[in-house]
Amino acid sequence: MDPLLIIGLLLAFGSVVAMVFMEGAHLSSLLLPAPIVLVVGATIAVGLASTTWRDALHGIRLLPRTFTGKVPSPAETIERLVGLARTARAEGLLALDATLAGTTDRFERTALQGIVDGMPGDELRILLEEEIGTRERADAAGAGFFNSMGGYAPTIGIIGTVVSLTHVLENLSDPSNLGHMIAAAFVATLWGLLTSNFIWLPIGSRMERICALETEEMVLVMEGSLAILEGSQPALLEDRLRAMVPRHRLPVEAA
Repeated sequence: MDPLLIIGLLLAFGSVVAMVFMEGAHLSSLLLPAPIVLVVGATIAVGLASTTWRDALHGIRLLPRTFTGKVPSPAETIERLVGLARTARAEGLLALDATLAGTTDRFERTALQGIVDGMPGDELRILLEEEIGTRERADAAGAGFFNSMGGYAPTIGIIGTVVSLTHVLENLSDPSNLGHMIAAAFVATLWGLLTSNFIWLPIGSRMERICALETEEMVLVMEGSLAILEGSQPALLEDRLRAMVPRHRLPVEAA
C-alpha cells in the first residue's frame, strides 16, 4: 500500500488549518454549510453532466486502487515470466496450460491462452494491444471525471460568491453586518479552490499515474509472452524485460 495520497491531502488541509489559527481566525468561519453544499454538490452534479454514467461509475470503481496505490510489482512479473520461459523451453509451450488455472490476472490469462492455443505471434500481439488500448481509454475517461470536477469547482465557487454578494447588496442598509456578510461570501470561492486543488485534481492525477503503471505492467506481460512464444532464452528475456522498467521501480539488488 502506498498511502502518499492520504498523507498529502491531510498535510494540505492541515496547512490551511494551521494558517487559520496562526492568523488568529476561527475555523468555524470557514465551515459554513451553504457554500460547502453548493460547491461540492454542484461540482459533482456538473461533473456527472459532463460525462456518461458508465465513465463516472468506472472512475468511482478506480478510487480504491487510487487511494491504496496498489500496483503490480514489475520485479515479480519479470520473475514469473522468466519462469514461464524456462518451462516452455524445457517442456514445450503446451506445458504452460498447467499454469492457466493459477493465473488470476485476466490479461495474463489471455496472453497465456493464446500461446497454448498456438496463436500466431502477429495475431496475439494485435489482440493484446487492442486490450491495452481499450483499458487505457476506459481509465482515461474515469480519471477525466475527477479532473473535470477539478476544473469546474473554482468557477462554481465564484458563482457562490456572486450569489452571496448579491445578498450583501440587498442589505446595505445594515452596515454593522456588512463585514461578516462579505467575508462569508468569499468562503464559496475558498471552498471551490480547496476542493479543486486539494481533492479532485490530486485524485485525478494520482488515478492517471496508477492506471499508467498498470498499463506498463500489461505491456511487460505482452512483450514477455510474445518472447516466450518465439522461444526466447530466459536469461535474454530477463535482461530485455528489466530494460523496459525504470530502475527506481526495481529492487535495489536488481537495479
